[in-house]
Amino acid sequence: MSFSLISRSKPKHRATDAVANLRDENRRLLAQLVGAHDHIAVQERQLADARAKQAEAEQVVVCLDADLDERTGELEQAQAEIRWLHARLAPYLAADANANAITVPPAERDTTAVEDQATAPIKVTTLWAAHGIGPVVRTEGSTDPAHLPAA
Repeated sequence: MSFSLISRSKPKHRATDAVANLRDENRRLLAQLVGAHDHIAVQERQLADARAKQAEAEQVVVCLDADLDERTGELEQAQAEIRWLHARLAPYLAADANANAITVPPAERDTTAVEDQATAPIKVTTLWAAHGIGPVVRTEGSTDPAHLPAA
């Protein structure tokens, strides 16, 4: 009896379902493979473009470096010529400065205005000397003559 209860159609369906699932998976993987090939082709084109731009940039750098070296040489020559011209022109500049020198007599302050009148020096003394007093000394109960003010 136990044999008759088991359905024989289920194992067949399981195998055909598995084959169908494998075929679907195979189709899906083939589609992914084609997509991967396309993506790799795009990446290879981009890499080739980047390498071409890099080569072009390296060529520009080489040209700019050569131009910089040339300009540096020209600058050094111009600086040397400027130093030579300054040395040659210095006596003429000095003679011109001496010939056209502006001399001004020493200045004197105008004190004719009331607010500009000269003031006398300020006498600075201590307060004791200004008021004619001496230091305060406590003399109560002291017999020491050094503590007593001189009369």
